[in-house]
Amino acid sequence: MVAAVGFLLLDAVLLALAAVWGERPALWFWAAMFAVGALGIFFVWRRYLSHLGQLDTHRRDMRFEIERMRSAVRNGPSS
Repeated sequence: MVAAVGFLLLDAVLLALAAVWGERPALWFWAAMFAVGALGIFFVWRRYLSHLGQLDTHRRDMRFEIERMRSAVRNGPSS
């Protein structure tokens, strides 16, 4: 992920420099597209990590519930 963002930002900067030095305004568009792509990858990655955290929490909850059911089966009903 870091490499993808780094390469996209490098491409954006190099295209922006080429637009300035070569006086080619069309390159500004592509520089902006690469920069937006890098930001998009960054935000999608953060969202992915958030979802992984939620999965870990749910997995722990399920493990606790399974252990509770196992102890209920082993010890019999507690009424």
